[in-house]
Amino acid sequence: MKNIIFMLVVFLFQLLTNAQEIVLISKQEVLAKVKEGNNTLKIARQDVLISKGDFKQTNAIILPTIGVSHTGIATTNPLMAFGSKLNQGILTANDFNPDLLNNPQQIEDYATRLTIEQPLLNFDGMHQRKAAKFKLRAMELQSARQGQYITLEVDKAYMQLQLAYKTVAVLQKVKETAMENQRIAHNSFEQGYLQKSDVLAVNVRVAEVENQLQYTQSNVLNASNQLSVLMNDTSYALLKPLDTLMVWPVEAMIQANASVTEDRADIQAMVSATEAYQQMHKADKMSFLPRLNAFGTYELHDDEIFQGDTDGYLFGAELKWNILEGSKRFGKAQKSKAEFERSTLELQQYKAESQIELNRAMRMLQDAQNNLKLTSLALEQSSESLRILTNRFEQGLEKTTDLLTAETQYAQKQLEYYATIFQHNYALVYVQFLTTP
Repeated sequence: MKNIIFMLVVFLFQLLTNAQEIVLISKQEVLAKVKEGNNTLKIARQDVLISKGDFKQTNAIILPTIGVSHTGIATTNPLMAFGSKLNQGILTANDFNPDLLNNPQQIEDYATRLTIEQPLLNFDGMHQRKAAKFKLRAMELQSARQGQYITLEVDKAYMQLQLAYKTVAVLQKVKETAMENQRIAHNSFEQGYLQKSDVLAVNVRVAEVENQLQYTQSNVLNASNQLSVLMNDTSYALLKPLDTLMVWPVEAMIQANASVTEDRADIQAMVSATEAYQQMHKADKMSFLPRLNAFGTYELHDDEIFQGDTDGYLFGAELKWNILEGSKRFGKAQKSKAEFERSTLELQQYKAESQIELNRAMRMLQDAQNNLKLTSLALEQSSESLRILTNRFEQGLEKTTDLLTAETQYAQKQLEYYATIFQHNYALVYVQFLTTP
């Protein structure tokens, strides 16, 4: 009863898998769709735009601030009433009467003002602008590195899908062989050449292969969905690579003396971030110096709205020096200096860790190359052993258990070989990722 239920589950899973349309796709197509739709890359681009916005805000350090306003008032305040008449150019000798000065009638004044403020000398602001520029550069480099990392993830996910399909193909072939051996075993049993226990062992082997095949088909769906997530494709179609899993040549992808380059995007991003911290520290030190700003005002006044019969202007310059703000500026300077020194230490640490990671990846690649030779040789030997045992089994010269053992070993060697190809290729692209500028 359990075997019937298990076979029914396998049949339904295969039916659902076959019903889903298979979409053939190349790695170039995946990369193009990832570049266009990947959410991680979109987030990185938005971070760059945020930094650009911060940098544009620093234009206020060199560009003027211009404002226009229109104000209407009604007042009986002696000072305001006298000043409004003066601004409107309607002041007469009678307005100097002390009674009118002290108790004026209500007067209305409508003023249109154009104000301009132009920074001339702002030493701390200039360093803040440089810091914002270095921060923008760091974000651009981080975004570029994020793109390289996503490409690495695409390579990995695509190879995982290739490996999953290779595993399915191997197990399907193993299943065909196991079912053929099952047929031969049943015929031999009916002819009295095999015992019932041998037939049961063959049946168990067929069930094991079918169980492995079910899990492998699930891995195909998982790997396909992972590629869909990278492409931001919500249809989650069943994808199949156009090209098969094969060994990539090392010489064509990396140099023999590969090393971590200072020009690598993430390292340069940290260099830019360190420069930004240095400029912020300089800005905090420059905040002790005075600031020089120019200003100007042009005004139109009238007792009717939007008229402006009289006008006047004012311009000048202001040298402002905040000599002491408690210990606030001293504390900011101390904090920015510590942040700059911490960033410098983090950069040194990151470079060291990057070199260690590359050394580990190179060893991983060398181990994968050695393992590839061993698994290839083991696969050849296992294949030849299975061929000999199969011929002898068909002639009734070998035991069923020996044949089943040989089949299992050959399938394992095939799967190990393809898994080693995956490990070799991934180690190769990972080394390339670590050494790419």
